[in-house]
Amino acid sequence: MTKLSVNLNRVALLRNSRDVGIPNLKEAAAICVDAGADGITVHPRPDLRHIRPDDVYMLAEMLELEFNVEGNPFAEASGGFPGFLSLVKDVKPTQVTLVPDAPDQATSDHGWDLEQDGARLRPLIAELRALNIRVSLFMDADADHMYLAKELGADRIELYTGPYAEVYGHDRLDVELEAYQLAAIAARRAGLGVNAGHDLNLDNLPTLLRAVGPVAEVSIGHALIADALKFGLAETVRKYQRTLANASA
Repeated sequence: MTKLSVNLNRVALLRNSRDVGIPNLKEAAAICVDAGADGITVHPRPDLRHIRPDDVYMLAEMLELEFNVEGNPFAEASGGFPGFLSLVKDVKPTQVTLVPDAPDQATSDHGWDLEQDGARLRPLIAELRALNIRVSLFMDADADHMYLAKELGADRIELYTGPYAEVYGHDRLDVELEAYQLAAIAARRAGLGVNAGHDLNLDNLPTLLRAVGPVAEVSIGHALIADALKFGLAETVRKYQRTLANASA
């Protein structure tokens, strides 16, 4: 069954809006774990807009399940940010998802161009894998680039599902789904595990999973935290797990 990794960025964003420590990120993570989440995801950025380096250290210490840290491997040290690679090499999470996001981006909005960035990524992937960290590359649904991702040394790819979510319920859905299906097939044929994430929710998640076949893990944050306002955080995690189970069945 596809595993659920809960992205806590939105919890940290709300906490950072006031200097009172509420909501408590550690408590939120514990609630997710107790409710059955398979993992926790965070995406620290140099501007510290949500997840901070001390959050990453805290979560690494408390978690006994999968910890996925996303970010741009070329993000250098600045202010209170130690640099992405320095942080993850120190923490050694279960998985690092490398994402080509610029510092001024509101959120991740595209995957890697491996023909352009592959030479720079190759030694960094090797460094991370030498530390027994699984490496996933954030990728658009482009089947032609999956073999190159494997050749660079990645263990998995994460399909950027923003375009799919944008057309969900519209006429272009079948065309978009076919692109994701072909990309997933190409990734698996290349020997890569397939993750997925971005703008997935309780409504659009089953259709994607049934179309693309086996998905190892989805990381979901924005929609899940929004749903928690209606259902409570623990019940929301359980709802997503039931949705994943039904889709797998």
